[in-house]
Amino acid sequence: MSQHTADPAQAPSTSASTSASASVPADAPTGWWRDAVIYQVYPRSFADSNADGMGDLEGIRSRLPHLRDLGVDAVWLSPFYASPQADAGYDVADYRAVDPMFGSLLDADAVIRDAHGLGLRVIVDLVPNHSSDQHEWFKRALAEGPGSPLRERYHFRAGKGADGELPPNDWESIFGGPAWTRVADGEWYLHLFAPEQPDLNWDHPAVGDEFRSILRFWLDMGVDGFRIDVAHGLVKAAGLPDLGAHEQLKLLGNDVMPFFDQDGVHDVYRAWRLILDEYAGERIFVAEAWTPTVERTALYVRPDELHQAFNFQYLGAYWDAVELRDIIDRSLDSMRPVGAPATWVLSNHDVTRHTTRYANPPGLGTQQRVAADPALGLRRARAATLLMLALPGSAYIYQGEELGLPDVVDLPDEVRQDPSFFRAAGQDGFRDGCRVPIPWTVDGPSYGFGAGGSWLPQPASWGALSVEAQTGVPGSTLEMYRSALAARRVHPALGAGDRVAWLPAPEGVLAFRREPRGDGEAFVCVANTTGADVRVRVPASARTLLTSSAADDIQHGDGHAVVPADTTVWFTV
Repeated sequence: MSQHTADPAQAPSTSASTSASASVPADAPTGWWRDAVIYQVYPRSFADSNADGMGDLEGIRSRLPHLRDLGVDAVWLSPFYASPQADAGYDVADYRAVDPMFGSLLDADAVIRDAHGLGLRVIVDLVPNHSSDQHEWFKRALAEGPGSPLRERYHFRAGKGADGELPPNDWESIFGGPAWTRVADGEWYLHLFAPEQPDLNWDHPAVGDEFRSILRFWLDMGVDGFRIDVAHGLVKAAGLPDLGAHEQLKLLGNDVMPFFDQDGVHDVYRAWRLILDEYAGERIFVAEAWTPTVERTALYVRPDELHQAFNFQYLGAYWDAVELRDIIDRSLDSMRPVGAPATWVLSNHDVTRHTTRYANPPGLGTQQRVAADPALGLRRARAATLLMLALPGSAYIYQGEELGLPDVVDLPDEVRQDPSFFRAAGQDGFRDGCRVPIPWTVDGPSYGFGAGGSWLPQPASWGALSVEAQTGVPGSTLEMYRSALAARRVHPALGAGDRVAWLPAPEGVLAFRREPRGDGEAFVCVANTTGADVRVRVPASARTLLTSSAADDIQHGDGHAVVPADTTVWFTV
C-alpha cells in the first residue's frame, strides 16, 4: 500500500547534505519505494507546450495532474539533458544542463516543485556508462591526440593488424556492427552503443569524481532519485579481452560478458550510496541492469548499494502461467535475502509495448513489428497489468500503457529515428514504435499532444484511445488503471511485501493469496492465462474487487468463481 504524502508548502532545498525532497513531510512513513508505482515519462513524446512537435518540460508540467489522478507515487523522467540527440538524449553532452529542445534548468526546477506539490516524487535518468561524442572531455581528447590525459577517461586503444587497421578486440555494439570506431590519428575508441556514445573509463578517478558531483547537483535541485542507465556496464574486464563467441548480441542478458555485469560495478554504487544517504527524504537509486539471472540482479540491491533494479526477466515473459509463476517465485526468493523489494514492469521505451507483444504467439521476443490479434493483445495486457499490480513490491508503468496503446508497427522508414534502425543489426531498430507521442484529446492537432504535429506520426485511431475519450468511461483501460491504483493504496494486503501464498488452481491459471499487514481483509488474485473460461476455487467469502475484463459480473458462489478467458480478477476475502 503506497503511503507517501506530500507537503505542498515545502520547497526543495539547495543545500548539499541537508536538502530534503519537498514531497516528504517530517512524519512520512519510511520505505516509500518498497511499494511505489512509478510512471515513466519519455519527455519528447509526453506533451508539447510550444507546438514544435517535440515534447518538453513545460508540457510535462502541464500534464502532472493526470499522473496525480492516475494514482502513481513517482514520475521517472527519461533524459532531458543537453545532447545532440543521436540516441534520443542518451548521448549526454552536459549532465548539468537542459537541452533547449526541452526547456531550461528553470523549467526542470518548476517540474520538480510542481510534482512535489501534487504529492509526486521525481526520479531522473543518469547515463554514466557513456557520454556524447560532443561532451567537452571527448572533444578535447580528440583534439589533443594520442597521449592526451583526456583520452584516459575513455577507452582509446591502438588497433590490431600491421597498420592498426583492425579493431582492438571483437566486441560488438548493442546497436549492431563493431563496438569500435577509428579516429583520424589512427587510434580506436570503444562505444558499446552508437559511435556518438563513447564509453567512459570508470577505472579513471576523474570519472568517478565527476559523477559524484553530478549526483549532488541534481540532489540539491530536489530530485528524489536516479534511474541508472546501463547500470551493469560501467566496469569492463581488465585488458578488454576478446569475447570469442559468435552472435554476441544473442548472448546479451544470458551470460556474464567482459563488458557487462562485472563485479567492479558494485564498488561504484557503494560509493554513490554514501552520497545519497547524506540527503533527507529517502532518495533512491534504480538500476537498469540486464543480468543473466534474477540472482545476479539481486547483487545490485544489497543494503549498501542500490534500492531497486528492473526485473527484465519478468518483462520478457510470455502470457503463460508456468513461466510467470517461475519468474515470480525466483524474483521474490532472490530479493528476500538482500532485503530489497521485487520490481515488476511490462513495458518501457526500449521494447515493444506489451499490448502488442501479447497479441502475438510466443517466441517473437520484445521487438516485434506485427500485431496478429490486437483485441486479444489488449485483453491480455489488461489482465497482465492487474496481475503485476497485485504482486508484492514496486511496479513501473510506461506512459500510454494506461490507455492501452499498442506499438505503432507501420511507421514509414523515412520518419524513424532509432539509431539501431540505421545499422546492420542490433535491437532491430524498431524502438520508435513504442515512442510515438501519446494522445490526450479525441481530436485536434496531434490529439492534444501539442498545438502542432508530432515528431513521429500518430495513428488515426488514437483519438478513441485518448485520455479524454476514456475518462469516466466504465470498463475503459484508463479507468481500470485508476481503480487498481486506488485500491492498491488503501487495501491492507496490497503493496509492499516479499511473498505470496499460492492457491490450488487449474492448468493455465495463477491464484495466490496475500494477507493484510495489520487488521483488514485478505486479498486473492486469480489470473486466467488460457483462452477459455475457467472455474476456479475461491474462498466462500470472496467478493469481487476488480476485474480486467469489460464485464464486472464475475460469477462466483459455493466456493468457486468462473474467470473469463485471459482475465485477472481481484477478490477480497
